[in-house]
Amino acid sequence: MKNSTLTLYLEINNSNYVFFVCEKDKENNLKISHKIEAPLQGIDQKRISNLDLTFNTIKENIILIEQHCNYTFKEIVLILENFNPTFINLSGFKKLDGSQVLIENITYILNTLKSIVEETELKKTIIHIFNSKFYLDNKKIENLPIGLFGDNYSHELSFVLMNKNDYKNLKSIFDKCNLNIKKILTKSFIKGVNISNDNKDTETFFQVRLGEKESKIFYFESNSLKSEQNFSFGTDIIIQDISKITSLKIDFIKMILNKIEFKPEISNDELIEKKYFDGYDYIKIKKKLVYEIALARIKEIFELILFKNTNFFYYNKISKNIFLEIESKSNFKCFKEIYKKTFLSNGTFNFNFIDNLSIENMLKSANQLVHFGWKKEAIPISKSKKSLIARIFDAIFG
Repeated sequence: MKNSTLTLYLEINNSNYVFFVCEKDKENNLKISHKIEAPLQGIDQKRISNLDLTFNTIKENIILIEQHCNYTFKEIVLILENFNPTFINLSGFKKLDGSQVLIENITYILNTLKSIVEETELKKTIIHIFNSKFYLDNKKIENLPIGLFGDNYSHELSFVLMNKNDYKNLKSIFDKCNLNIKKILTKSFIKGVNISNDNKDTETFFQVRLGEKESKIFYFESNSLKSEQNFSFGTDIIIQDISKITSLKIDFIKMILNKIEFKPEISNDELIEKKYFDGYDYIKIKKKLVYEIALARIKEIFELILFKNTNFFYYNKISKNIFLEIESKSNFKCFKEIYKKTFLSNGTFNFNFIDNLSIENMLKSANQLVHFGWKKEAIPISKSKKSLIARIFDAIFG
């Protein structure tokens, strides 16, 4: 194991801390050389609730990793799913009067908007900034228009923020572990990058993830993460509805749903076959009843997540690209056509199923983002402080 190539990653998701040690092979590909999972402790309601417990859990596992690898890490990359980010989209303007757009103009807008966010969002910390849109004389430009001539330039930035106390607590934890946080990445950002890379002509889209007990939606526009929202419900509410109406047990319903299929047209007399009741007393249950219960609840789920969600009402007019990810435990094949039908009945959506993001693909994308950045990421440029003499000369000679 070549220790010089080792990188330490920590994913904090909704149920676990997942530590990865990655190294590069001879072809410069990323390979997972070690992995440890630990139950999520000290974090509740997507906030750090017990700093000591969080620190002890993370510290203990880092010690185990360093002993296993015979290596002392100095940096760590965080992949966060369990902290609720907030989003701000702001535009800055520059009057050009026929002159060129210069890098100095863009730097000024970027630093100005960043300062506005920092001064108004005192309880938040910026973790991502994206170059969202560029307009030159009211015409949208796909890339930074450096060198182009015009009268008026507009530049929109998208900011992703997290709670400042949570950021300070995480920094404190890793400072005590003698680790510098090299980069913080939201998992939605990584997923959006993956989707964009896999679908070269699609830069604006929604991604919806349905889990058993939680769901999430995020919106990517022009390859920039613009918004996301979590929901405290998932596919379990579909199963619970079926259980209430049919009086069947939850585990039995899940087993049935993994076996049956719903045809496009289900007759009123078609029953769930007796062969599926192996080990259970047979009860006559109409397939159409189960189908209609599932259809009604799935429609309601997507109305809450997207169709009637006021937080995404504006974005819903811009994009009709939907990527739906179903958590593996909730991926009942018989619901697949219901999902399609639900989206098709609510407009002309370009609807796609996607697989759960694999660990390998997540880390590959994270590694690329850490080392090479993202085409729409914006990095503020700090202005160097001038000496007193330099400021005097500027004042005298302009």
